[in-house]
Amino acid sequence: MIDLHCHVLPGIDDGPETIEGSLALARAASAGGTRTLVATPHVNLRYPNDAATIARLVGELNERLAAERIAIEVRPGAEIALTSAINMAPARLAELGLGGGSWLLIEPPFTPSAGGIDTILLDILRGGYRVVLAHPERCPAFHRDRAVLESIVRAGILTSITAGSLVGRFGGEVRRFALELVRDGLVHNVASDAHDHSDRAPGMAAELRSAGLQPLAGWLTSEVPAAILAGGEIPPAPAGATEEIQPRRPWRRR
Repeated sequence: MIDLHCHVLPGIDDGPETIEGSLALARAASAGGTRTLVATPHVNLRYPNDAATIARLVGELNERLAAERIAIEVRPGAEIALTSAINMAPARLAELGLGGGSWLLIEPPFTPSAGGIDTILLDILRGGYRVVLAHPERCPAFHRDRAVLESIVRAGILTSITAGSLVGRFGGEVRRFALELVRDGLVHNVASDAHDHSDRAPGMAAELRSAGLQPLAGWLTSEVPAAILAGGEIPPAPAGATEEIQPRRPWRRR
């Protein structure tokens, strides 16, 4: 498996404070079947990280992983706050792609109202970037108006939901919404969004099994992220794989 969203780098954001914590997270990921971690530290006002610092820490961590014989590779990336992305110089934004490529992981705001979020994301697309939207199932604005999320997916934006959302770690409403999005073909990737080896652990496979999404697991955690890292075409989802997703209740606009 490939984990596209993981806060594994030490001392750079709200992930592990030390490289020992990073190693513990990587061991847990490896034990769960992950072979590639994309390090996606926050890039926002609180954590104004840059590509050079991320690359240096990725190199140091990969050296330690090899020395410790932990069978996992870490690649560079970033989780860029939408509010930071709109004010970032194009050259700096281009350096923060997932795996060093052209796809950006963009974090939407955690506010009930986010007027213009679709306009901002589409402007980023028009700038020549490709966008993966982080954990839309946890964004209150999309809960209030799912049509906005549907419109940006139709425009070519991909979505990456957090594995823990599928099993209720962020509450029942987030779980319900996440399953609805998967059922309706609005999810393209599942990632761990791990921050440590225990409380916010790097699980994906167990959560997908528990949610009844095993038929989609390979596509969500291997095929799509591999295409993103390679800069290739996104493969289609397996036919009929979402038909048995339960439980649900009809979505209503609030």
